[in-house]
Amino acid sequence: MYESYYQFSDKPFRLRPDPHFFFASKGHKRAMAYLEYGLSQGEGFIVITGEVGAGKTTLVRNLFNRLPKDKIVAAHIVNTHLDADDTLRMVVSSFGLPLEGSKADLLTRLEHFLRFVDQQGKRALLVIDEAQNLKPRTVEELRMLSNFQTEERPLLQTFLLGQPEFRVTLHSPDMQQLRQRVIASYHLGPMEAAETRAYIEHRLATVGWNGDPSFSDAALAEVHAYSGGIPRKVNTLMDRVLLMGYLEELHGFDEEHIRTVIRDIADEFRLPEGAGLADAAAVPAAAREAVLRGGEVRTGGQLAGLDAPELAAAHPDGHTDERLVRLEKSLVSVLSLLKKVVGDQPGVEDKP
Repeated sequence: MYESYYQFSDKPFRLRPDPHFFFASKGHKRAMAYLEYGLSQGEGFIVITGEVGAGKTTLVRNLFNRLPKDKIVAAHIVNTHLDADDTLRMVVSSFGLPLEGSKADLLTRLEHFLRFVDQQGKRALLVIDEAQNLKPRTVEELRMLSNFQTEERPLLQTFLLGQPEFRVTLHSPDMQQLRQRVIASYHLGPMEAAETRAYIEHRLATVGWNGDPSFSDAALAEVHAYSGGIPRKVNTLMDRVLLMGYLEELHGFDEEHIRTVIRDIADEFRLPEGAGLADAAAVPAAAREAVLRGGEVRTGGQLAGLDAPELAAAHPDGHTDERLVRLEKSLVSVLSLLKKVVGDQPGVEDKP
C-alpha cells in the first residue's frame, strides 16, 4: 500500500523483530556490548531485561547474525510457559536432539552433545527469551545445566532475556546460586527524544526514504511523547501514520496529523461509556491488554481489537450508536482505499 506510494523498498515499521532494521541506540549499544562481553567470557549467565517492546528480541536476532557459526552452536527458546521438565525437553529439542526416553536419558544425551561440541573446538550457547515467565524451579533446572563442564571450562553458556519482573525472580532468596553465576546484567530502557527521531529516520532510510514524506519537529516530538521511546510503540504509531498519509495523499506530517492518528487508535480501543473493567472480562486478553496499555494496535492481519460479534457479545445492551459510528468511519476508509487500488473505473461508485 503506502510502500509503493512513497516509493519504499519495504515496509519500514514492521512489528516483527528484524535485524535488518537494527538501530543502535545508546541503550541497545550497551545491551549488545554486554552480550558480546558474555560471549567473550564463554561462561556463566548474562541477563538482559527491558519493557515490553523495548527491542530485546531484536537484540538477539542481531546477535545471532553476528555469531561465528564455526565457533558457536546456538539455540533460541521463546516458549517459556513450561514446567521444568518440559523446559529441559525444549532445550534438548532446540539443539536438534531426539526427545525419546526419561529425564535421565535426556540429560545424558544433552551432556554427550555438549561434550561433542567442545571436542570440535566449539561452544554451546542457550538463549532464553521471555524469561519472566519462567518458574523458580525451571530457572533452577537451567542453572543445573551449567554444571556440565570439562576440567578446563563449562560446556554451556546461557543468556536470559525478559521483562523487568524477571528481576524479582532473580533476586528472590532461593536464587542465590544463580545470581553467583550471573557475570553481567543490564536493563534496556526507552529511547530519548533525539534517539526516537534518529530511530524513525534510520528505519525510513533503510527502505530508501528520500525525504518524502517529511515530518516536522513537532510531529516527531508527538511520536516520542505517545510511545515513550519504546520501539514497538513507535512502529505501531508510525505504520498507522503512513497509512493515513497514503489514504489522505499526504507528503508532509505535522503534530496535528500525529494527534489525529493517536485519537483514532484510542477510539478503537476505548471501552464503551459506562463499562468498567469488570465488563471487560468478555474481551479477548490481547485486546484488553491493548486498552490498558493506551491503545497499542497491531496491523497487517495481527490481532488489533474486537470484531463486531465480540463487541456485541461483550455489550449486548447498549452503545450501539457508538459502534455504528466507528463502523461507518471504517467503511469510509475502506471505500477510499478501494478507490486507490482499483482506480476510478466505470461502474464503481461511492455508495453509502
